[in-house]
Amino acid sequence: MGDESKTRAVVLGGSLAGLFAARVLSDAYDEVVVVDRDELIGVEGPRRGCPQSRHINGLLARGQQVMEELYPGITEGLFADGVPTGDLAGDVRWYFNGKPLQRHHAGLVCVAASRPKLEHHIRERTRVLPGVVFAERHDILGLEFTADGSRVIGAKVQPLDGEGGAHVIDADLVVDATGRGSRTPIWLEAQGYPRVEEERKKIGLGYVTQHYRLTADPYHGDLSINPVANKDLPRGAIFTKTDGDRVELTTYGILGDHPPTDQEGLYAWLKSLAVPDIYEAVQHAVPLDEPVAFRFPTTLRRRYEKLTRFPDGLLVTGDALACFNPVYAQGMTVAALAALVIRQHLHTGALPDPFQYFGDLARNVIGPPWEMTHTVDMGFPGVEGERSAKVRMAQTFLGLVQQAATKDPEVAAAYMRGAGLVDGPEALMRPPMLARILWNALPWVGTPAQSPRRAAQSKALARSEK
Repeated sequence: MGDESKTRAVVLGGSLAGLFAARVLSDAYDEVVVVDRDELIGVEGPRRGCPQSRHINGLLARGQQVMEELYPGITEGLFADGVPTGDLAGDVRWYFNGKPLQRHHAGLVCVAASRPKLEHHIRERTRVLPGVVFAERHDILGLEFTADGSRVIGAKVQPLDGEGGAHVIDADLVVDATGRGSRTPIWLEAQGYPRVEEERKKIGLGYVTQHYRLTADPYHGDLSINPVANKDLPRGAIFTKTDGDRVELTTYGILGDHPPTDQEGLYAWLKSLAVPDIYEAVQHAVPLDEPVAFRFPTTLRRRYEKLTRFPDGLLVTGDALACFNPVYAQGMTVAALAALVIRQHLHTGALPDPFQYFGDLARNVIGPPWEMTHTVDMGFPGVEGERSAKVRMAQTFLGLVQQAATKDPEVAAAYMRGAGLVDGPEALMRPPMLARILWNALPWVGTPAQSPRRAAQSKALARSEK
């Protein structure tokens, strides 16, 4: 390593998960080397190594909070760079089962940045951290182990531009943030470690993205129009303002029912959505690019926390651990939360314990949103899998919450706080909120305007919550 007194961490992968990891590692190591196949520094557009950068990548409210914690002031910097904002529960036009949710400003800051814009800002803030360096245009060949295979001591890399051959970057700690295609399970098996258990669920998701310049305003003060797919119509869309004075559309379908990429076919698809808002809006919009498709056949979770043997000096983060259904926009936020877990395990001078790290990550970061999206995905009849009593009960309760959210803004805000990973699912089960949900979701209950008795009871309920 040259100066043996200095410590070094190597991050494999320079996308958001890798950048978040590099940020927290920079507080504990003298040098942090971020390795990636792409050119990174100064790049402001979509990258080949991140095909989803051409599509909407939502940062949930909790993700914004963590981003701001890691990079103080970055949110305002994004807004100053032309990124629109609003409240996730108060300024977004949500439709569930074709019905609009009630509005309520809940302090859920939405950063409507395109993926390249967001990544550029985070990368620039990471690049100037003391000790952080980027090894761009390098292929990642493997991990370097000690002779007995018990510890990872570096990463094997090779420049893609022909300047020098394969070599090892020595490291005290290596973090794999290479995404879904991570080869860590293969490299571990080659060293005699057990196979990593994987969970997959076939959802057959496909989506298409296009950007527009509007000639008329369909938002009327809103930030985004989001009709969500449901079991009766498994098609949905996000139609949002974004940076560059543009509008970004991503529309999707599951189980092989995918949007077309020809312009007229795409317009016809938009006309088939549960609400007419987006179709009517694009009649007054100029396309800025061609429709681009993306396919996401299965979700994936690698259960490292179940291994009984694992080498020291290695951690895994981001999509290399879990690839969520991208419709729910959880990936970037989970990657940010994983960085906080890495930081918790960076003890003074000692290597993180991988078993404790993977256990905490599975229990506190990955598990809750994974179960949440599993429940929603299993609500589509064509998605294969066991629908246990627990799943069916959760689906029934979710249906009640969504129904109540179309009537009660407090329920809608609480639902959005849960979906934004700000609150855990238990928040919806607290007695005052549960009472609101049941009261508003029961089919025989009318609106306050229809029932004076219900209006009085609603006021009493509100008083009881104070």
